[in-house]
Amino acid sequence: MPSASPDASDAARPADAAPPADGAPHEDAGPPPLPGWDLIWSDEFDGSGNPDPTKWGYEVGYLRNSELQYYTSGRLENARVENGHLVIEARRDFWQGHEITSASLTTQGKAAFRYGRIEVRAQIPTGNGTWPAVWTLGTNIDAVGWPTCGEIDIMENVGFMPTTIYGTVHRAAQNGSGRGGSVDVTAPFRDYHRYAIEWFPDRIDFFVDDQKYFTYANDGGGVATWPFDADQYLLLNLAIGGSWGGQQGVDLSLFPHSYLIDYVRVYRHQ
Repeated sequence: MPSASPDASDAARPADAAPPADGAPHEDAGPPPLPGWDLIWSDEFDGSGNPDPTKWGYEVGYLRNSELQYYTSGRLENARVENGHLVIEARRDFWQGHEITSASLTTQGKAAFRYGRIEVRAQIPTGNGTWPAVWTLGTNIDAVGWPTCGEIDIMENVGFMPTTIYGTVHRAAQNGSGRGGSVDVTAPFRDYHRYAIEWFPDRIDFFVDDQKYFTYANDGGGVATWPFDADQYLLLNLAIGGSWGGQQGVDLSLFPHSYLIDYVRVYRHQ
């Protein structure tokens, strides 16, 4: 599995290549160069049908946080590639006795990363009950459990706060409670935005587009506060309801909900 090399450089972040206009899918020309970074893994979601099985697997079932959705595997109604992006769709379709279905894609067992830049360009759904996310978990989760494995939430949003984007880390300290920040974004449910972290041995910086809005620093306290010197795998999911997403109820009249991901790119710092 690819793993970005450590780099403790504190150099200023170089300007990104100009992205497509908000609201538009990317042009099918491959990833542009990003000064100061080498691309080591990506999915541009070209083609059609199921997500690339060499890059993505699925979580299945009712998994966490008292959420309402049942995550399916290999079901095009819930996860598919079309028109140059990945569609994760939450549906109230009563499939096989499950009132609400959705998808959670993961690179677990296929790719994991340590340090570098992880960037996802996406348009998120909205409405009471939605809870889309881009996040990572430590590959040692089966051995040490959560939160000891560490979690990096690159992007979370809850539909009852439609313009607020959250970036958070969870670690064993304070029983897994989050440390993070948030930023207001113009119409993330209508436009595409770039959600990213830049992860170094001494810190993790969180970005929306070109705005850095939070830094989590390595305080030298060991794995209890900094479990992020080990590999993490990536997840993309759309949850419904649950302990956070459902705090103001779930509007059942709004289904289906579509979470559109233009690309996922992982870079190593030069």
